[in-house]
Amino acid sequence: MSPLIQWYPGHIAKAEKALKEQLKRVDVILEVRDARIPLSTHHPRIAQWAPDKPCVLVLNRQDMIPAHLREAWRDWFKEQGQAAYFTDAKGGKGVKALAKIAAKAGGAINERRKNRGMRPRSVRTVVIGYPNVGKSALINRLVGRRVVESARKAGVTRQLRWVRIDDNLDLLDAPGILPARLDDQTAAVKLALCDDIGTASYDNQRVAANLVEQLKTLQKVTGGSVVPEHLLRDRYSVDEWDGTGEDYLITMGDTKYQGDVERAARKLLQDFRKGVLGPVPLEIPPTLTAPKSEPETAPEPEIQPEQTPDPAPAEAPN
Repeated sequence: MSPLIQWYPGHIAKAEKALKEQLKRVDVILEVRDARIPLSTHHPRIAQWAPDKPCVLVLNRQDMIPAHLREAWRDWFKEQGQAAYFTDAKGGKGVKALAKIAAKAGGAINERRKNRGMRPRSVRTVVIGYPNVGKSALINRLVGRRVVESARKAGVTRQLRWVRIDDNLDLLDAPGILPARLDDQTAAVKLALCDDIGTASYDNQRVAANLVEQLKTLQKVTGGSVVPEHLLRDRYSVDEWDGTGEDYLITMGDTKYQGDVERAARKLLQDFRKGVLGPVPLEIPPTLTAPKSEPETAPEPEIQPEQTPDPAPAEAPN
């Protein structure tokens, strides 16, 4: 039996405790998820922590999924009663509109203050999400300069910090938070594949083999509209559509790395995470099972064959 994927380091436990205290002072929540796995990166306890706070759903890394899939997700979330806003924090797309959306969502605060004869104040917004979904990069884009540490790995942000965007908006940058226990191991593997969880929590070969299996399944379910047929074969000259994911890694290791399966696994994971394989998601809307007769797909990327070779809680702004 494969070992369970679990990751809940001490800094996350401390950050969660501090975050729940700060939520009392917050007006609006920006929940940032990974657009490749928007269901698996939803924290199940956000609504419980702040049931009376407006929540804006942000799906970051829009550049890493096909354009037509974004529209499918928008439609699906709309059916669930929630608007979804797509961003690419690294490239800056869709970011500026978020400040206006957050300020608008918190507008009721200043309306109440006005009715009481009080002066308006900036809207206090917290950015919440799993590790490495792009929260800090999003804040840096909103501010227009690097004000918080940002890197594509889990666990960079370890303390809460308030950042002023302008006179109308303050943002609280929070460390990535995860449930204390990952009961859904299918989702846990997706977190590992997308590098949204600590590397010490999983085995590279196990998750890389799972990636092959998921790509095969998505290609079959969507008829190639989301995951192009023979995606991995065209990249690595190893056919992925016969055998298991583990078989594929073994063959890839034998063909390209002198039998080094671990090296093959690391290469496959690295290429997926960096977008070398193109805009490839790991989740599709539950209602999307097969493409229409003429799907509006985004142009497929050209894939070149590879050459063988412990802080205290932050205080809210006054």
